[in-house]
Amino acid sequence: MMRSLYAGVSGLQNHQTRMDVIGNNIANVNTTGFKLGRVNFQDMISQTLAGAARPTDELGGVNPQQVGLGMMVASIDTIHTQGSFQTTGVMTDLAIAGDGFFILNAGNQQYYTRAGAFALDEDGLLVNPANGMKVQGWMAETVEGRTLINNAADVGDLIIPVGSKDPAAATTEVNLACNLDKRTTPIAPDAGAADIAAGTWTLDKDIYDTFGNLHTLRIEFTKSQDPAAPNSWVGTVTVDGELEEATNVSVDVGEANVADNNTFTINFSNLGVLESAVDSLGDAAAEGLLQLQVGFDVLGATPGPAGEPVRQEFSINLGEVGAAVNAVTQFAERSSTKAVEQNGYTMGYMESFKIDQNGVITGVYSNGSNRYLGQVALASFTNAGGLDKAGENTYVESNNSGTANIGPVGVAGKGKIRPGTLEMSNVDLAAQFTDMIVTQRGFQANSRTIQTADTLLQELLTLKR
Repeated sequence: MMRSLYAGVSGLQNHQTRMDVIGNNIANVNTTGFKLGRVNFQDMISQTLAGAARPTDELGGVNPQQVGLGMMVASIDTIHTQGSFQTTGVMTDLAIAGDGFFILNAGNQQYYTRAGAFALDEDGLLVNPANGMKVQGWMAETVEGRTLINNAADVGDLIIPVGSKDPAAATTEVNLACNLDKRTTPIAPDAGAADIAAGTWTLDKDIYDTFGNLHTLRIEFTKSQDPAAPNSWVGTVTVDGELEEATNVSVDVGEANVADNNTFTINFSNLGVLESAVDSLGDAAAEGLLQLQVGFDVLGATPGPAGEPVRQEFSINLGEVGAAVNAVTQFAERSSTKAVEQNGYTMGYMESFKIDQNGVITGVYSNGSNRYLGQVALASFTNAGGLDKAGENTYVESNNSGTANIGPVGVAGKGKIRPGTLEMSNVDLAAQFTDMIVTQRGFQANSRTIQTADTLLQELLTLKR
């Protein structure tokens, strides 16, 4: 008689636990990044009244006689299915499409979260504004003039220095990919100004010195007058050629010379592609990337110890020998100045930033440059359901979650980052209300078990009357 009472009590207690989990799910239906819980039941130990008997020659086998003593909670699982996305337009709001967790740091403790409602603090740190935990990732490094992000290093705080200064950078390379019209008529020795203008293709490009001062690079291409070289062009390079003070431009296939030798010749094959380049001193290059080393005097710079002018050098890249794209060509088409690029810029200030789907943070500066600032790191676990909930939408490692596998987006099954978006809770209200009804009925039925067992006990007590 007492067994049914305690079985009913276990049913009441554990259905109450299930109702607690359902109530928590419903309470967090609008919590960013929340993952719902699920309660699984299992029966408790059973009391054996009679054991099983194996078959004999005369009789068949007999099954055991057991009475269950109730039920218990088997597990309370965290279901890490994908939540829906809500677009916010806030650049620091991040969501993960797929597996993975953002990494937050608070002192010496690391936390993990799916809630990406981040913001910048006073120092430019990317943080969770609700608790001040710092978002972890990798800051960009400058190595030999190139900005790189080392994903193999330990993660650290991410700093986005909005309003910071971007120092000026001198031009070191100018890339040409223009076309020189094969149909151009060579300029005759007695040609007039109009004929000279018609037979010359002029290319202008802004370049910068170390101060960030703007200079005008001009290259004038003239079709060769030599009948034996119908596919040759003579180039003349000037920097700030309209100034009264000369900048003493030098052009050389090898190292730049101080002498005033600012002309060169480029030769094309019968296919219209680069064949060779020759400077005015006779130095030539006919394989690989054809580069012209250009030097000029930086006006206004402090002279050297002996009063010599300060020279700035940069290279003009004509393209690979034999290349028909990303190189200077000579086809029977109008001359063009497409794809002319240089890598210098003046000083600027960081005006804004953007985060792409790989978690790479790029600063946008007022001087037109874009620079990598860092990358948001993600963590994945062998058993994400084994993580311990630490409150405030965060998790910590447990003995059964496995160690955090930290890496960039897309590595080891990690999902992609969606900037300007938040992941909502994965709670399905319809399913939760259905579970609530089933749980209520289970609780109600167990209470009836206790009431009925009590009635039986009452009947037993009335036998003596």
